[in-house]
Amino acid sequence: MNASFIKRPMLSVLRTLTVLSVVVAMEPALADASTSFAATRAQWNQPAEPFRVIGNIYYVGTDELAAWLVTTPNGHFLLDGGLPESAPLIEANIRKLGFRLADIKFLLNSHAHFDHSGGLAKLKQDTGAQLIASAGDQESLETGTYLGSERVIELSAPPVKVDQLAADGQEFQLGNVEMTAHLTPGHTRGCTTWTTRVLDMGVPHTVVFYCSTSVALNRLAPTEQYPGIIADYQRTFEQLMHLSADVFLANHKEFFNLWPKRETQKCGGTNPFINATEFHDFVLGSRLEFEQELQRQQGIEQ
Repeated sequence: MNASFIKRPMLSVLRTLTVLSVVVAMEPALADASTSFAATRAQWNQPAEPFRVIGNIYYVGTDELAAWLVTTPNGHFLLDGGLPESAPLIEANIRKLGFRLADIKFLLNSHAHFDHSGGLAKLKQDTGAQLIASAGDQESLETGTYLGSERVIELSAPPVKVDQLAADGQEFQLGNVEMTAHLTPGHTRGCTTWTTRVLDMGVPHTVVFYCSTSVALNRLAPTEQYPGIIADYQRTFEQLMHLSADVFLANHKEFFNLWPKRETQKCGGTNPFINATEFHDFVLGSRLEFEQELQRQQGIEQ
């Protein structure tokens, strides 16, 4: 296992979680925390240059929050919508690459948290696309709330109607492209990891769009964020270790070193997004972090 993941600093993510933990706890410093949270949201929503990652997959997100355009001759998939304020940036990036919003047929979601589902309502309105998501996240998407912390308005997102439910292993097809849903709950009750196959330079690759296995703001003990969350995480780690992919993409830039890879990609040569071991190394590191956080929340001495 590559231990670099465990030591890798994810400063913007960790800083935001620290701020949000104050918001969720409703401590006396709430006003200051909310101000800091607003600043972090603005930082996460900085514009980024769109680009082709591999094959028919394009990055169209912000500097921090990923959104993925998967193109086909019969219309396109768009995965994740960032924050509510990210939608105009995502739409501008799609147009900048030469694609039409009207050609997006399906919106997909990794999970129903405000920083990945927030822009979906606007994107759905502007594209006319159908939203596909898991049953476990349907309630959160359609109410715009954070499961288990529904009263914390800072974690809310614009409600958006789910048009089709994705079952584990279900494939959604446009043209010759299939996007496969893998239900990987824990981070949210309906967290969904997506996979697809691409050809690049005549070579086939399996691409994984990882949902998340971080604990983030979730309560594991003494009261679970939602019933069964610990068992969900544990099953998900097992499932992900049996999922093979040599292109690892995710919804936060730190998870897969987005921008350093992009700089390397600009120089030509071997595509830095192709790496047969990176995904499993990441999952192993995330599992260790989960176990440590579970022990911390349960009050077990390390």
